[in-house]
Amino acid sequence: MKILPFVLASLSAALVAGCASTPSSSASAAATPAPKSTAQSAGVNLASASGSLVSGKLTVVPMGDGVHITGEIGGLPPNSAHGFHIHEKGDCSAADASSAGGHFNPAGTAHGQAEHGTHHAGDADNLVADAQGVAKVDRHFAGVTLGGGAANDVAGKAVIVHAAPDDYKSQPAGNAGARLACGVIKVAQ
Repeated sequence: MKILPFVLASLSAALVAGCASTPSSSASAAATPAPKSTAQSAGVNLASASGSLVSGKLTVVPMGDGVHITGEIGGLPPNSAHGFHIHEKGDCSAADASSAGGHFNPAGTAHGQAEHGTHHAGDADNLVADAQGVAKVDRHFAGVTLGGGAANDVAGKAVIVHAAPDDYKSQPAGNAGARLACGVIKVAQ
């Protein structure tokens, strides 16, 4: 009967080895690739809203883990700070740009300061105008794409310049005040 323990041990080892080599359902499911930008660039023509004289031109390009927006915005009060966000709708038709909806927030997170904890995908640091009322834009939006239609795609969304600085705390939008300019991110053809 010394053979029975040997057979049982061998069977146990074979079963364990067989289980170890059998992929689990989660391991066998193909990992979904992260959405990627399909467009190489986009432009934004910011037009005044809420009776302001603020306008500008921006360029949007995929970069690293998101998109980078550069350009220039004029007509701001000299030496002033302003909230700057990507909004959920590409609609600037309302006189006060309220038609652009809230901040772009595909993950449903709380509002905050970009690169400093939880924040909307459309949140960015405030813009600061120089003595001539011109703000140079150089902002990175991580975790978003340009083109492709994924939930985190910013193509076709609006960019808004606000009257006041974003306080990065008030929910849901940082208490940045009126919308001074609005433009839609349009992919270059």
